[in-house]
Amino acid sequence: MPIPDYISRFLDSQHIEYQASRHPPAYTAQGAAQAQHLSGKRIAKVVMVKVDDGKMLMAVVPANYRVGLEKLGHLLDTQNVRIATEDEFKDLFAECELGAMPPLGNLYNIDVWVDESLRANASISFNAGTHSDAIQMSFADFERLVRPRIGSFGV
Repeated sequence: MPIPDYISRFLDSQHIEYQASRHPPAYTAQGAAQAQHLSGKRIAKVVMVKVDDGKMLMAVVPANYRVGLEKLGHLLDTQNVRIATEDEFKDLFAECELGAMPPLGNLYNIDVWVDESLRANASISFNAGTHSDAIQMSFADFERLVRPRIGSFGV
């Protein structure tokens, strides 16, 4: 399964420079980092989170981090934050393999929060809708494109 057309069309329409690559299937972010021969610090992992009002959001951290729910809840000004189940979000990303959605929340009308540690890298790499495809772009372009909220919530 190649990168979904709607992702490449979206990036192209926004004049974003990016590189698409293919690697052996990887079902974890750390596995994707190894498959791409990149540090886990440069791979963005999407964790779907549900907040108290039932709203879903993307929490994006480096592959070698996990989402600190208490820290994220503090940023969101709520104590009711939890990792969403696959059943809760699988229908939001019909064109993507489960767990391989890109952190392009604006394509799905989902808010995106990015851990500030990802800003330390000039580029960002992430799943491109499959467990074998990745997109790499400058972090500045990613930030301009997605307009995520930035905070410290990765641990």
